[in-house]
Amino acid sequence: MPKPLHDNICDETLFTSIFEKHAKNLHNFLHYKFGEQLNPKDKVQEAFIKLWQNCGKIPSNKAKSFLFTTANNLMLNEAAHQKVVLKHQQIKPKHYTNESPDFVMEEQEYLQKLEKAIANLTEAQRTAFLLNRVEGKRFKEIAELLDISVKAVEKRIYGALKKLREDIKEL
Repeated sequence: MPKPLHDNICDETLFTSIFEKHAKNLHNFLHYKFGEQLNPKDKVQEAFIKLWQNCGKIPSNKAKSFLFTTANNLMLNEAAHQKVVLKHQQIKPKHYTNESPDFVMEEQEYLQKLEKAIANLTEAQRTAFLLNRVEGKRFKEIAELLDISVKAVEKRIYGALKKLREDIKEL
């Protein structure tokens, strides 16, 4: 059964009305929850871009939920990224090393492979993996944050670990 025309988010007027109705509330939600430093305006725009890209799959009555979930996940990813950046900024590089130059070079290459492999994970796997391994959150905490089951978190993390092992071996 085809969807009624008024229920298609791909219709520009309906999409515009959804934007006008939810953009300000979504921005305020992100601003109050995460603050201004993580750029909530950008995340609102990204969420609407993702809604537009998936407009054929999402009914109009689910658009608000999709927007808020997507924007929240984008902000959580950005917060996790900022924590990693901060952590790396606090580490002072040593001016000397006991390792051979070959070892140092191999270590740098491995870290680059690891970063590339993490970037190749799906968004769901990467989020769950980084929340667990970088922030040290337990599966139950991650499940509550992402509003999914603990089994889904386990599957995402174990899938990420398997994919990382495969990708790093290939490289």
